[in-house]
Amino acid sequence: MPVEPRIGFMLRQMNAAPQPDYEQLSADELRRSKNPVYVSEEGREEVQQVADRAIPLEGRDVTVRVYTPEGEAPYPALVYYHGGGFVLGSLDSHDSICRNLANSVHAVVISVDYRLAPEHKFPAAVEDAYEALQWIAEHPDVFGIDSARMAVGGDSAGGTLAAVTSIKARDAGKPALLYQLLCYPAAGFEEEDPASLRENGEGYILTAGMMEWFSKQYLNKEEEIRNPYAYPIHFQTEDLTGLPPAMVVTAQYDPLRDSGQAYAEKLMNAGVEVVYKNYEDLVHGFMNMHQLVPRTQEALNEMSSQLRLALGTNGEIN
Repeated sequence: MPVEPRIGFMLRQMNAAPQPDYEQLSADELRRSKNPVYVSEEGREEVQQVADRAIPLEGRDVTVRVYTPEGEAPYPALVYYHGGGFVLGSLDSHDSICRNLANSVHAVVISVDYRLAPEHKFPAAVEDAYEALQWIAEHPDVFGIDSARMAVGGDSAGGTLAAVTSIKARDAGKPALLYQLLCYPAAGFEEEDPASLRENGEGYILTAGMMEWFSKQYLNKEEEIRNPYAYPIHFQTEDLTGLPPAMVVTAQYDPLRDSGQAYAEKLMNAGVEVVYKNYEDLVHGFMNMHQLVPRTQEALNEMSSQLRLALGTNGEIN
């Protein structure tokens, strides 16, 4: 199946422009050019309440953005981690996604502004992701949520953080999560030359060169690429038992496609209930296009449906 036509047009425009030299590129330069904010404030979806707050963790504060839909507390909660290769992304870059999820799922969505590399290398993002989740679960009244009805989710690097956070929560015995939504997660590769990287390493937004650059920014040393808390595909199958049910989403034209599929299969082999969906006409990062490309909103609607089932809500898709 060919790439969705609107996305194909965007790709042709992108590929006609000069591509950056990653060997010479700084994180700040890439942040200025690549943070995926596709929708202006005038086009954003209204949510009953959106508020930023700082939560105190050991030695630092982490900012979260809280999206509260219409209705009455306590709500179920989705703790969300944005994508961006552990280097890019922000509360703003994924604001429209979180607004849509809050209304569609009828849950409080709490987006975590975890520390980014290279200023804060692995495992800083993992620590922020789990410790923020733990603090949220221990202070449900602050957010108007039911801590017995919580899920985690994220896209790309954020999907990786959601996966690893699910594992850390299981190991610590808290909080008890009902679901994990992993959208095109950067789960790592077990094989050296995966087909998805060969097929889609150039021309589809996320490139092989960009992936290598992200990894260098994130990790302290090359050997950490096989650390399962950095890339969870490296957990043994038996280490993945007892995890919450998952939806794992991939895109056909994404160098990370085989990473997400392999992780979904590993979860299934560990006895985890998994809904796996590969969107055959979409590319990496498609969630950020949901207000511009109707096909990507359809995909986001399917994710919302799974979350509603998991969290037991009666929200309706907008």
